[in-house]
Amino acid sequence: MSAGVELDHITVRFGQFTAVDDATLDIRGGEFFSFLGPSGCGKTTILRTVSGFLDPSQGKVRIGGQDMAGIGPNKRPTALIFQNLALFPLMTVADNITYGLRVRGVSKEERRKRAGELLDLIALPGQGDKLVSELSGGQKQRVAIARALAVQPKVLLLDEPLSALDLKLRQHMRNELRAIQQQVGITFIYITHDQGEALTMSDRIAVMSDGVIQQVADGKTVYDHPDTPFVASFVGENNPFAGKVVSADGEHAAIETAHGVLRGRNDRKLKAGDRAILFVRPESFRLGAGASDATIVSETLSSAFEGNATHVFLKGSTKKDITVTVARHGSHRIPAQGEAAAIHFDPSMGVVLPEGKMARE
Repeated sequence: MSAGVELDHITVRFGQFTAVDDATLDIRGGEFFSFLGPSGCGKTTILRTVSGFLDPSQGKVRIGGQDMAGIGPNKRPTALIFQNLALFPLMTVADNITYGLRVRGVSKEERRKRAGELLDLIALPGQGDKLVSELSGGQKQRVAIARALAVQPKVLLLDEPLSALDLKLRQHMRNELRAIQQQVGITFIYITHDQGEALTMSDRIAVMSDGVIQQVADGKTVYDHPDTPFVASFVGENNPFAGKVVSADGEHAAIETAHGVLRGRNDRKLKAGDRAILFVRPESFRLGAGASDATIVSETLSSAFEGNATHVFLKGSTKKDITVTVARHGSHRIPAQGEAAAIHFDPSMGVVLPEGKMARE
């Protein structure tokens, strides 16, 4: 059984420092919801506030519609998986999984039964007698999930549980974690700075910066329709072109940039004279010239072959190069270093946003 989580104008302060500033959102029961942002943005503070390890300075946390004020971590319908997992290395796998049940006075027979069910769920059947120290990194991750699920929480909180794993194992565990969540059907709230994890697993994502929730949406919307320059520059690669809006209609805005007048989607309904930034994803560029308001000509600095694609880097008007991603089986020749290259994009694939703070390089 799952429960929804409501953050009602949550603010968390530590002295004069505001870690979370007026966060308001509803996480639906049974949803895989991720908080995504750089270190220090406030995402872990929100998780600890939901779990009861921190009290909000202002606002309310509700789980399943119930106000959690005054209810400690051990009384909330939540379970928390820490970044370091906190497993007991000298205990068996089964004893680790059922530790919370033993504390609650559940009988040995019932604990054994529950351990067997959860070992099947995490694809480790018959391995309950192993010591945790004998397991691989990925297996330990699954045991930590099983231990959290053993107490039948309505909300499972996960604080960057995959960060210590190597890339291949992280990618594998993303799929396993999502599959487990869909099988058990409870609410997962996941903390990460890894965009790939958030985009791959989540039903919805809250992107955070400096304690403020910048945008809440599904992964495709966050990627294709960012609300702010921070979201556009933090989630995935993007090429920013700053300037001033010279014309705008209901769908598109044209801005004067150091590379000439360029046009993109006017999602934020900017008007002539507004300071703005046009963002174009590297994969949205095509080699060669196109329409005059969607073409850039610049010097080729270098290129990098990456198996399924080649990344071409052109000289930008600022410290940041222009990145173009060319599919391996495309028909265009990759320009040589020092060569002038023309690139173009469909204006519907670029987005014009009000000038604002971007993610750090």
